Amino acid sequence: MKKELVEVVSQKEIARHIFELKVQGNVVNEMTSPGQFVHIRVTDTFQPLLRRPISICDVDLESRTLTMLYRKEGTGTALLSQKKEGEKIDLLGPLGNGFPLDELSQGQTALLVGGGIGVPPLYYLAKKLCSQGINVISVLGFQSGDDGFYSEKFAELGEAYVSTVDGSQGTKGFVTDVIKNKDLHYDLLYSCGPTVMLKALELQVPAANGFFSLEERMGCGIGACFACVCHVNGGLPSDYVKVCSDGPVFPIGEVVL
Repeated sequence: MKKELVEVVSQKEIARHIFELKVQGNVVNEMTSPGQFVHIRVTDTFQPLLRRPISICDVDLESRTLTMLYRKEGTGTALLSQKKEGEKIDLLGPLGNGFPLDELSQGQTALLVGGGIGVPPLYYLAKKLCSQGINVISVLGFQSGDDGFYSEKFAELGEAYVSTVDGSQGTKGFVTDVIKNKDLHYDLLYSCGPTVMLKALELQVPAANGFFSLEERMGCGIGACFACVCHVNGGLPSDYVKVCSDGPVFPIGEVVL
């Protein structure tokens, strides 16, 4: 983990309120585990006070470039969306524990299921798995076609399906509808998205074996503030883990969703 002032390479809105931000810095050399995240300070003042956690979407180690996708929805991300090429951003990372890459062998198949702003960390994961000779099937869920992004990039890495709640793109419905309708077969499931989506996967894909990445509000991002604790399945009421430092990736079934 390092703290560094990284330089903005580019920034653009790629879907409704979804921004793609690319930055460059030496800290990027440490970002080899998909599923980790960074913590960004969006201004030099104390407003807003807290950093913003943003997942790692893609990494180019050769050019030391990090790609992040985020949704502009509050004061912090609104300020972040105003950063221009050449400006500096205070970045802390990489943080948390990413998706394990040694659970599958060459020729096996991984199913990646992402919902909304949970899609970005799966892109770096898909690239890593493909580089190991693992087949990747992706299912991406959005509210509408206007909210969707990166489906073409995922399609370059393997089978890719999209679901939208309003049916304006792909299958009308949810990611679970795609998995059921397409009768997808796989060896391991990786998923990131809203808790309600992860719960549906846990219930509707009962034989699921794999890993969930949890989305949670975080204060410090390093396990000091206890703002992101969640309970452990089968544990005592006092048993908990911290999403930021113990996760955000957990084996399916380990924590209470």
